[in-house]
Amino acid sequence: MARDSVETHFTDAVSALSPGTPRDPGLPVREDTTLTGARCRELFQFQLGSRLLDVTARWLREQGEGFYTIGSAGHEGNAAVAAASRVTDPALLHYRSGAFYLTRSAMAGRLPEEGLRDVLLGLTASVEEPIAGGRHKVFGHPDLAVIPQTSTIASHLPRAVGVAFAIERARQLGVPGPWPSDAIVICSFGDASTNHASALSGLNTAAYGSYQKLPLPILFVCEDNGLGISVRTPDGWVKAARHPLMRYFEADGCDLADVHDMALAATDHVRTHRAPALLRVSTVRLMGHAGSDVELSYRTKREIDADLARDPLVATAMLLVEAGLTTPDELLLRYETTREHLFKMAMESSRRPRLISAFDIVEPLAPRTPAAVAAACTEVAATDVRSRAFAGRLPEREGPLTFSQAVNRTLADSLAAHPDVLVFGEDVARKGGVYGVTRGLQKRFGAGRVFDTLLDEQSVLGLALGSGVSGLLPVPEIQYLAYLHNALDQIRGEAATLQFFSQGAFRNPMVVRVASYAYQKGFGGHFHNDNSIAALRDIPGLVVASPARPDDAASMLRTCLAAARVDGSVCVFLEPIALYNTRDMFEEGDNGWLAPYAPPARWAETHIPIGRARGYGDGRDLTIVTFGNGLRMSLRAAVRLTAEGHSCRVLDLRWLSPLPVEDLMRAAELTGRVLIADETRRTGGVSESIVAELLDAGFTGRIARVTSSDSFIPLGEAARHVLLSEAEIEAAARKLLG
Repeated sequence: MARDSVETHFTDAVSALSPGTPRDPGLPVREDTTLTGARCRELFQFQLGSRLLDVTARWLREQGEGFYTIGSAGHEGNAAVAAASRVTDPALLHYRSGAFYLTRSAMAGRLPEEGLRDVLLGLTASVEEPIAGGRHKVFGHPDLAVIPQTSTIASHLPRAVGVAFAIERARQLGVPGPWPSDAIVICSFGDASTNHASALSGLNTAAYGSYQKLPLPILFVCEDNGLGISVRTPDGWVKAARHPLMRYFEADGCDLADVHDMALAATDHVRTHRAPALLRVSTVRLMGHAGSDVELSYRTKREIDADLARDPLVATAMLLVEAGLTTPDELLLRYETTREHLFKMAMESSRRPRLISAFDIVEPLAPRTPAAVAAACTEVAATDVRSRAFAGRLPEREGPLTFSQAVNRTLADSLAAHPDVLVFGEDVARKGGVYGVTRGLQKRFGAGRVFDTLLDEQSVLGLALGSGVSGLLPVPEIQYLAYLHNALDQIRGEAATLQFFSQGAFRNPMVVRVASYAYQKGFGGHFHNDNSIAALRDIPGLVVASPARPDDAASMLRTCLAAARVDGSVCVFLEPIALYNTRDMFEEGDNGWLAPYAPPARWAETHIPIGRARGYGDGRDLTIVTFGNGLRMSLRAAVRLTAEGHSCRVLDLRWLSPLPVEDLMRAAELTGRVLIADETRRTGGVSESIVAELLDAGFTGRIARVTSSDSFIPLGEAARHVLLSEAEIEAAARKLLG
């Protein structure tokens, strides 16, 4: 492979060095640092390995055997950040963290070749790569406490704050977790990322928690090379824009000794004070953004040469030579030997097996063990513990409950049975939620387990992600469905991908409760009456539960909690706001929408597996398929139609992802006519998928659908004109019945 300017600059610069007076390797390499010669020599090897991995990546791409060329050249100073941390400190890394990863790998007692091979197998998309198994090139390893990051820029910062929170919260609760109680979190990112909403959310949440004296042991490491692909970051911006409530450290990333000393100071501060800090490491970016990047299209040659003159690999070589710890010839020989060896390793990696089937690719995405989940659903607190949790008034003895009450009692049962369960969100603690669903839970289980968060959905879900990956079971609440879109990438890109890109080595179990849908009386506006869930149903592996009745709400919530605990499932639990306190079915005072709370002895028989629907009636003329608010409207319409001699049945899907296809087909075939009553929008709504599933499965009967309009929901009575109505369901049913 032809050598580019970065390689030739290194060899020329090292060749020109003059050896200094030999120094004891146990002494600092120079007077103004604590970095010893032995440590410097060790870290140089990891810096060199990282640099040559970048060279090898581009060579592999030229051969058609490599698939990733975003490298770490110029950022090799992060080897000293790794050295300042512990192997047991969870790390969520920037994609230019090659030297950090190699250093952490060696710190864990692995052979130097093992870290190099990990990266090479990732570059060549081999199934033998230890974290993603050929699904993506990431830095991650369960034995190194390196949590892989594969989502959009900076989306890992809220999760990192969540991990720091969970370390302390698990210790306070006495719940065992994967990290030591004195661990700190390392979270690295680029300078351009500091402007991303996710980064601002993470940094602000850490500062907010620290301001309230909440222990949050996290070190943010901004590797500032002054560029976001081709867009310059203004000089001094990261320092100027830092959060004033967070301790700030700064290091020259091209001077290994400076990074070493500042990283030690920063990690010691975070570990000692259990408080967040920001370490800005000024770096350079060499070899462009990626292999296809033509830097001269947006940078001058003078700018590129200026960065090259600060090459951190050359700077470390200079430290070693001037301290008399090695010679230029020895370094050049090491460079050539390592380069040749890596190329050979790369060829071997390119011959290793790759993913060859959809089954193999999808396998770790969302594991399902229904029998184990069913068994976990029956777990209950000891009798005396449960009695105290409910102050002697057990929910099964309360009589019929509303939807809201059923959710509340189920959460209480889970909190009583499992000390790792956390319930949190905006207003969920003393207030008990906007709709009172969590009322009384903080009083019974304490502020350590039921608590309010700041007003930011990204931070709410970030806390959940960090808690889940740290051994806790988070149940965050999002106040309204529309608010979930503010932080959707925390579910799409962070939560749902973790098991997929780590082959199950890491997981973030969570059950996200969302006050959902429309039809609220006396409360308007599309932010409080949203009926769009298309963005959720598009996320692979995500479980979307949509109960309508109180008894289903309790059983399905138990199922979601058990699936999260057993399978690491990410579940979104949609709670119809308009049904929270609904009592009546047909007429005022009939209490037909209430349901009793099943006692623990009946939890097994009332268990609702993921993907199982619920049927009402045994009609043979028409099947009405629905969910959520549509269930009550459809049942009312079906009763009137039946009274007129039409034989109808209603199928409540209950699970919107995965859809209960088998139950759907069975109910459809029994009547040959299917009416879909869908309260979501006509375009992108659930009904489109239902129709597709019916046709794909070979259904030959008649299909019709009624939906809400493709519109946002207006205030007041105007909402009735764009939302699915009971009258529309009945009219469509009559038309389909002929």
